[in-house]
Amino acid sequence: MTKHPAPAVPAEHLTITWQASSLLLDYPDEALLARLDLIQRAAAKLPKALGDPLRATADEVGSVDLPVLQQRYVDTFDNRRRHNLYLTYFAHGDTRRRGVALLRFKQTYLRSGFVLDDSELPDHLCVVLEYAATVDRHLGWRLLLDHRAGLEVLRLALADAGSAWLGAVQAITATLPPLGGDEHAAIERLAAEGPPQEEVGLTPYATPAFDPVALPMPTFPGARR
Repeated sequence: MTKHPAPAVPAEHLTITWQASSLLLDYPDEALLARLDLIQRAAAKLPKALGDPLRATADEVGSVDLPVLQQRYVDTFDNRRRHNLYLTYFAHGDTRRRGVALLRFKQTYLRSGFVLDDSELPDHLCVVLEYAATVDRHLGWRLLLDHRAGLEVLRLALADAGSAWLGAVQAITATLPPLGGDEHAAIERLAAEGPPQEEVGLTPYATPAFDPVALPMPTFPGARR
């Protein structure tokens, strides 16, 4: 089992940062716009390394008409491989190995009694952040660390694009430990090569042979929406 360092950031700061980032990185709607002031006030109570990037994203999100913002979100996250919000995609692409990785997320959630419907895959960054912030900080922390390279590639890609959503991802990575030399090399390799090309799709995730105990598919909690 991989040994994970303990968080250096206070638990309250982790909760605020992850919850705010989850809201900001979700598909924008009227509910998000109504919460921007709350996010700004919460971010103002955080250390600058966490609060400033969150406030920057909230400022940019709030400065654009909603239809324009929604189109920019789609252009950013749905149409670019390195801007993917699904954490297992960076390491596995749309391959058979990704199905097994998704199953691990599902089983981790179930250990905490976190049961969701099938409206979202369990490795979506907003789902992971919501889980880590409000259900199980310890297991959520482990999931984020296990997919650190993908998070960093996403951060670098959003920075290159000058994206409004960069600050939310910067805040997430600022809650994690400093990168080591091996991690820098892995991130550089992943950024250069990109996710693996499709092999046989995600069939194992839904196939009984890979899921013999018929675990229920996780659902995203209604509280965030």
